[in-house]
Amino acid sequence: MATLIKIVMETVGLGDLMRLGFRRVLYQILCLVMVVSTALMIWKSLIVITCTESPIVVVLSGSMEPAFYRGDLLMLNNYQEEPIRVGEIVVFKIRGREIPIVHRVLRIHEDKNGTIKFLTKGDNNSVDDRSLYADGQFWLERKDVIGRARGFLPYAGMVTIAMNDYPKLKYFMLASMGFFVLENREN
Repeated sequence: MATLIKIVMETVGLGDLMRLGFRRVLYQILCLVMVVSTALMIWKSLIVITCTESPIVVVLSGSMEPAFYRGDLLMLNNYQEEPIRVGEIVVFKIRGREIPIVHRVLRIHEDKNGTIKFLTKGDNNSVDDRSLYADGQFWLERKDVIGRARGFLPYAGMVTIAMNDYPKLKYFMLASMGFFVLENREN
């Protein structure tokens, strides 16, 4: 049985990993944990600096063409002291929906009590977004905004879209990265 396991591990390519020894494998796992921890710390730092729960988002549809195309990566901030203006591109979440929407502010409305509300529309859409809003909601409020677009990288988010469209690709890439980290040996 032990020889069968060794043959399978050699076939899969894990033979080198077994030869590394316990300390070396533990070292590689700790390196992987450090890389993941560093990425999480950078992400959390961006959240604090930009005042938004999601400092980077990927455009998932063509509703904002020609300003942004599917796969563009947007950098956001959400400083509360800056007023929202007509023409500004905002990322907002609607009650009951998980995925945020990237659209332009079309109109601003101020209530009698001074509350600012606004209406949005995708540049490539023929009508405003009222049909997208939650039932009974005709305007968005500041609390609905996740962030405001401050910059973008064209098509940098296509990898994210591919991984969402093809979940097996995501698992393959994660497994490959983990394998290469564990398999990496310093001379």
